[in-house]
Amino acid sequence: MSKRKAPQESLNEGITDFLIELANYEKNVNRAIHKYNAYRKAASTISKYPNKIRNGEEAKKLEGVGAKIAEKIDEFLQTGKLRKLEKIRNDDTSSSINFLTRVTGIGPAAARKFFEEGVKTLDDLKKVEHKLNHHQKIGLRYFEEFEKRIPRAEMETMEALIIAELKKIDPEYIGTICGSYRRGAASSGDIDILLTHPNYTSQTEKQPKLLHAVVDHLESIGFVTDTLSKGDTKFMGVCQLQQSGDEDDGDEEEYLHRRIDIRLIPKDQYYCGVLYFTGSDIFNKNMRAHALEKGFTLNEYTIRPLGVTGVAGEPLPVDSERDIFEYIQYKFKEPKDRSQ
Repeated sequence: MSKRKAPQESLNEGITDFLIELANYEKNVNRAIHKYNAYRKAASTISKYPNKIRNGEEAKKLEGVGAKIAEKIDEFLQTGKLRKLEKIRNDDTSSSINFLTRVTGIGPAAARKFFEEGVKTLDDLKKVEHKLNHHQKIGLRYFEEFEKRIPRAEMETMEALIIAELKKIDPEYIGTICGSYRRGAASSGDIDILLTHPNYTSQTEKQPKLLHAVVDHLESIGFVTDTLSKGDTKFMGVCQLQQSGDEDDGDEEEYLHRRIDIRLIPKDQYYCGVLYFTGSDIFNKNMRAHALEKGFTLNEYTIRPLGVTGVAGEPLPVDSERDIFEYIQYKFKEPKDRSQ
């Protein structure tokens, strides 16, 4: 969900870095989502490869690495750089558009429009702040803070606070922080919370008050500081841990503002949602493929059996992630083991 890439703890960091940079260029400047996905997939596969890649031929044996990417890997390993990337970095349009999309709320189309109006830097953006929408103004205000990743210790503190506050509002709330944090990542780009309550199922009316009660409460204690958008089932905003301890010491480092998303999901769809939003993308894809082999269709909402005609039946009852694994006879993997 985040616009910031996770640091690659990999033997092939140089390769994964250039692939991510190419991916972002294709998405933000060329709007070529298929190329963006191809580079992202190759980067993800290579980041988990346990050996140092010696050449493109070796890389080509890995899933998602085709001939063209293998050629780029050879060029990078032989010369230490990539002609295509050098050209992109030296191109004013590409580098400016890529930079502007790092401001939360500014997508590729808006970035191009700003660039065409002469906006290339943060200072330029500040000069045209009157042209920014509410979301973009907040993205600009907290730009430097949002760029910094959230250390795991801080994520754990926020998780403990959120879960404790949920219980105060109503002990029946269930909340889970998903994303790479749940898979054990050392740092995160933002906080992504899935929320449910037994009173809300796919058979009942929408229950926006269940989401809004949580947001209002987190605002009242000073944790949620800004709202980007608040719908019936999804809240996007900004949060900040309050400083604890003795502030007179002067040693306390103030916590940064962080991006937070809260999604309200019907109880009967909750664990399919938790599985999906925990990821990783590759793990989800493999699990969906295995489900199909076993005669089920699995997505972020439901798991359903496929009849002989290939038509999906009624959703199966799911009360935990383990239920999903059992239905499709897939060995249960703890979240920390789902990064590939």
